Amino acid sequence: MSLIPLILCDLHAAEYDDILALWQRAGLPVRDEGRDAPAAFARQMASGLQRVIGLRVDGKLVAVAVLTHDGRKGWINRLAVDPAYRRQGLARRLVAEAERWFAIDLGLEVWAALIERHNHASLLLFEESGYGQPDVAYVSKRMRHDA
Repeated sequence: MSLIPLILCDLHAAEYDDILALWQRAGLPVRDEGRDAPAAFARQMASGLQRVIGLRVDGKLVAVAVLTHDGRKGWINRLAVDPAYRRQGLARRLVAEAERWFAIDLGLEVWAALIERHNHASLLLFEESGYGQPDVAYVSKRMRHDA
């Protein structure tokens, strides 16, 4: 359990630069000219289907997760923790807040995350949090390579 003073916060489109910088520090791939571009991010935030939560230490954003839903299922997306703050329970805290929001605020009973198979730390986090690994194939069709 973390002993550092963390502040859970909702993030907004105006904080895009801080979110982007954290994704980059954490090694997440970013499509900054596609779906992760500032205008696309602001549009997603304005849709009402997305909530971005973060954890701050002394004002610095050190963990973030993008939460979305389609009215029947909640999704945990783009979860990232600053490398200097890993292994302190921050990702678990974000997952717990995501689940609280999905269940209590939205009344959703199914929550999911897509994780790349090589990301063993994230796979372990979600497995330890009670998420199963169903046998499904993810397919997508993109209008542009950076979409």
